[in-house]
Amino acid sequence: MALSERRRKILRVVVENYIETAEPIGSKAIAEKAGLTCSSATIRNELAALEKLGYLEQPHTSAGRIPSPQGYRLYVNELMEQHKLSMQETERINEALNVKMRELDRVIDQAGRLVSQMTNYPAFSLTAGGSQITITRYDLLMVDSSSFIAVVMTSSNAVKNKLIHLPTDITEPQLQLLNTLLNTSFTGKSLSELSPELMRVAEKAAGSSYGLISLVVSFAMDVLEDLGHGPVRTAGVGHLLESPEYQDIDKAHKLMTYLSDDPAFSQMSLPMFQGNEDTKILIGPENVAEELKDTSVVLASYDIGEGMKGVIGVVGPTRMDYAKVTAKLSYLADNLSKLFSAPQQTNLPQKREAPALNPPKPKSGEEA
Repeated sequence: MALSERRRKILRVVVENYIETAEPIGSKAIAEKAGLTCSSATIRNELAALEKLGYLEQPHTSAGRIPSPQGYRLYVNELMEQHKLSMQETERINEALNVKMRELDRVIDQAGRLVSQMTNYPAFSLTAGGSQITITRYDLLMVDSSSFIAVVMTSSNAVKNKLIHLPTDITEPQLQLLNTLLNTSFTGKSLSELSPELMRVAEKAAGSSYGLISLVVSFAMDVLEDLGHGPVRTAGVGHLLESPEYQDIDKAHKLMTYLSDDPAFSQMSLPMFQGNEDTKILIGPENVAEELKDTSVVLASYDIGEGMKGVIGVVGPTRMDYAKVTAKLSYLADNLSKLFSAPQQTNLPQKREAPALNPPKPKSGEEA
């Protein structure tokens, strides 16, 4: 039996008041909150009818009425308004979810600085997501009628969000429909699979809905592309000037500029490892980049987990002590793999410090 609009308003006020106060509400207060002009007697009659229908109950004879489980169910299914998260709430959630990735960044930064200190050469580190990283979930959070926050979570546990402004208004039901479509058709797909799926959906979707889909999926594709190779982090670049080979300022400046070029350096570093290779040494002309023809590069790879790998290495003169440098890099890379494979705490709201990295103790007479 469908409830009249007046009974729906009364039930909604009773439920929401009880949720907030854990106390029954009087008929006069119900009239004010529900915006009703009927008498208190009429409201009492409606309360009695709602109790008879099973939506309210009276625990004690002298007590007022409170919602029954059936009343809560109707409220949840039909009467409850969609709660809009505030910007502060969305930021807090995203901050908590991003703790793991921030810890990863801190550890990698610390590792790069440690390598530079241990070798007295410029060090670099970068991460690379596996080609099969996918979007596992979309959440669209309404901000106002013409903007919403798109949140995407990946199979590597990265969480990214973007505030999207629209040229026209959108309603909450439209946004939730879009959210459902995205989670149905655009999850579990890698970067190379998203574009064909978008084209397939374009053939069926109406113009305005396709535009919304395209906005969010394009953001998801940008996220996956960024995860394909993280930024290059460098440390100790100034050590170059301590080597006789780089006393020439122009020569040193050319190499230092190259080391600061993220795209060029990441493209040089990541494709080098094939099969089960853990370390790689490139001497002088073996380096593809012209800027590295007079230098040597020693790299070591490690596993981060969730389809991600990392590379850490040093750049220096061709006369570097390869045995020492390789041993130190290998030891550090092995321990980074162990560190990232260790079980992690899952209490997201708590912020933890990044684990300390302990370098190998030098043997007697060996330089650190």
